[in-house]
Amino acid sequence: MDSVRSPEWPAAPLGGVAANSAAARYGMSPGTGPIVGRAGPPPTAPPPYRPLSGTGSVPPPAGKPAAPPIPVKILVAGGFGVGKTTTVGAISEIAPLTTEAEMTTAGIGVDDPGARSTKTTTTVAMDFGCVTIDRSLKLYLFGTPGQTRFGFMWDDLARGALGALVVVDSARLDDCFPAIDFFERAGLPFVVGVNAFDGRLALELGEIRWALAIGDHVPLVQFDARDRLSVRDALLVVLDRALDRATRDRRA
Repeated sequence: MDSVRSPEWPAAPLGGVAANSAAARYGMSPGTGPIVGRAGPPPTAPPPYRPLSGTGSVPPPAGKPAAPPIPVKILVAGGFGVGKTTTVGAISEIAPLTTEAEMTTAGIGVDDPGARSTKTTTTVAMDFGCVTIDRSLKLYLFGTPGQTRFGFMWDDLARGALGALVVVDSARLDDCFPAIDFFERAGLPFVVGVNAFDGRLALELGEIRWALAIGDHVPLVQFDARDRLSVRDALLVVLDRALDRATRDRRA
């Protein structure tokens, strides 16, 4: 992980196009047409993702004390205002640690939470929460900041992580390109979770996969960041993806 660079987000002028937008990253002019996605998937894509079966925990033998759960670090990443803090808070079994700060007029034209958002705060460092999956596994969730100026922190947050959930707003797909690029370069297993704002998606999942130019080996799921069970299901896919990667690496 030490050799992975943080997302390269150029600074955006006040009142200008957001630096992590498709227009800024791929030379598009604002308003020239629909999102066309990234240049393409990685040149050497792994085989298509197939969920594993029979991976449940085994109870300890009678009379033997249970071992403490294995700690697993998972990242919750994505663009600004897509629901990362909400995702961590919905599933965490402890009061989540957040580093929320009030948004000010200095962020106008720089931080764009989207037209539908009523967001008044922003994560300036990270979010943290944890959840026990079963007697053998405990997840520690680290939410990354979404603004361009905090991209340098992603390398540190990604150290030791086994997988990542990239949260996406279907109405603002260009905001998630830096996160997907980062995890592809890092070689870290990730799942794209499309947050259903108001229970609806702006695009179909097939259209989203095409626009993001992600291969079949990357799971694409719909979930609701406000619903605990929905977040749980998305995280279980991340765990299954990480286990699938570990199994293939062991056989290689």
